Formats: sequence, structure tokens, C-alpha cells
Amino acid sequence: MSRTYARSERATLARTLVEGLQDRFVARLASASRTLGDEQAFEWVEWLRDDGRHGGGTRRSLGDTAVFDRASINVSQVHYDDEPNKRLGSATALSAIVHPRSPHAPSIHVHISWTEMKDGSGYWRIMADLNPAIPHPADADAFEQVLRGVVPDLYEQGAAQGDRYFYIPALERHRGVKHFYLEGHATADPLSDAMQARRVGQAVVDHYGELLAEASARQLTPSPADAARQLEYHTLYLFQVLTLDRGTTSGLLVHDQNDVGIMGSLPSHVDRALLSSWRDRMPPPQGELLDAIVAALPDGTPSPVTDDAKRALAHAVRHHYRGHPEAISLQASGDVIPPTVDNHR
Repeated sequence: MSRTYARSERATLARTLVEGLQDRFVARLASASRTLGDEQAFEWVEWLRDDGRHGGGTRRSLGDTAVFDRASINVSQVHYDDEPNKRLGSATALSAIVHPRSPHAPSIHVHISWTEMKDGSGYWRIMADLNPAIPHPADADAFEQVLRGVVPDLYEQGAAQGDRYFYIPALERHRGVKHFYLEGHATADPLSDAMQARRVGQAVVDHYGELLAEASARQLTPSPADAARQLEYHTLYLFQVLTLDRGTTSGLLVHDQNDVGIMGSLPSHVDRALLSSWRDRMPPPQGELLDAIVAALPDGTPSPVTDDAKRALAHAVRHHYRGHPEAISLQASGDVIPPTVDNHR
């Protein structure tokens, strides 16, 4: 079957918006990659929700190149136009993550999504965060200035929510250095809200394309110490995504038809021993979750996060929260906790 799309006018606008951002991001990354002498093309993968009856999405991914450890630029639209009893009308999203090959180039995460209910109400989720393995203060300052420039009236609110969301209590540190997160954003002017979401996405995408080329060229041959710091950070990144990220967990609990895509945010390799060493810092029953995560990863030093490993990790997270639904309260949140799973019921 072919993929269907939400019929709502605002959902159609949102899909056009996020597909445009996906194209823009891929083009910016490809340009930065060519600047650094890498010509490899992104792979295009389509997935279908319920054989396309309830939508689906595309991911454009690349990895194991001279420039990219992993890059996954995903767009999806799930809808329930044929199920009048569902509260959710549609959910349309761009979710993108880039892990560069160079330890001196920061990772980036961008999420722009529109959620629309059957009663016509809806809201935007706007996220952008900079995640360096080896911090460079000038990069963080420039990233902040880009966001301040595009949403001057909302920057402080978004930065405060982002700092809260991306904090890792067990490790007493944040995942990255700059975080912006608006949850449940909606005003009396829906078109203005959509254009604001697009401006944030475009500004961050354009800035990161420039930053990637500049930062990747800082040290073309990283030292062993640099590589070790990157592996440690990639391990921390996986830890945060799989034990705290509410968006990832919600996606896995809603359906199992895009597990590899949902796990597209993970880096290529992590340190299983380091992961295991954090177990005793976690509140119960999250130690059980970490045990399952470690068990799902392949042997190796470092451990490769293959597609099979992503499927096993997705199963481990899904199984844990179905067995311990109360543990979802231990996950990250900003000022508002979105009822993502309940929306799909």
C-alpha cells in the first residue's frame, strides 16, 4: 500500500514545512561534506504506519564516512482520519540528529513537530540542542546567538525548559551545552506559530551546516585522547536517550513499525563497561532498564550500535516500560508533559 496523508489544512502545512526543513538540512550537510572532500550520498528509507493507512515517514541517513559517524534526518506524519474515536488527528514531525566523525565537531539535535487533535486544537514542539564531545565555547556562544536572534522573546523560556529536559540526574550533568525546548507552543495566530517554527528550524540548520565544516577541520587527525572523549560522550548520549528521553520512549510505546528510525539518534559505537558502571546511580527500577540496554548491545570494545542492536534496544525499552509504567514519571520533562501515548489511544 502507499502512504496516506492527513487531510487537515494545518497538518498539510506542517508536512510541507518539515519536508522543506528535511531537504534543507540534507542539502546543508551534503555541502559541508563536499567541502571536506566527502561525496557520499544520503540513503532514503520509507516506512509505513499500518501499511500506509495511518501515514508513515521517510528518513535520510548516512554514516561511517569521513565526515559523519551517524546522521539521520527523519520526517513523519501519522494520522487517524479514518478513526473518529481517536482524540489525536495527526502528528507531523521533523526529528534530526547528526553525530560528526570529528570529536571536535559537535553533534546536533533538532525536533520540530505539530500535534493536532480531532477538536481542531493543536500545538508545536520546537527543540534544538548542541552536543559536543569536546566543548568549544565559541561554538556554544554562536549557537545561542542564532537562537536569540530568531526567537528573542522566547529564548529564555526555551533555554530554561531545555536545560531542565536535557539534565541527567544520575550523572549530575547535561547532555549538551546549549538547549532550546518549547513544548505545547500555540498562540492565537496559528500561521504565525508555524512560520516561527520554520524560522527556528531554518536558522539552526543553516548555522550548523557552516559550523560542521569549520569544526570538522579543526583537527583532521584527532588524538587517541580525543577519540576516547568522543566515545565516552557517545555513551552518555545513548544513556540519556534510552533512559530519559520521553519522546523516544513515547514513540516506542505507540508502535513498533519504525524502531530503526526512532533509534536513528544513536551514535555508531558506545562503551558497554562505562554504561554498566552507571547502574548504581539510577533510581529503581531504572537499573533493570540499564541492564537490559547493556545486554542488547553487541560484544566488542567499543560496542557497535548496529541496526539489529537498535531493534533489540527498542524491544528492551518497550518491554521495561510496559512492565513498569510508573517509571515513565522518572523521564525527562520541560514545563509541560505532553500526553503523547494517551493521544494515540
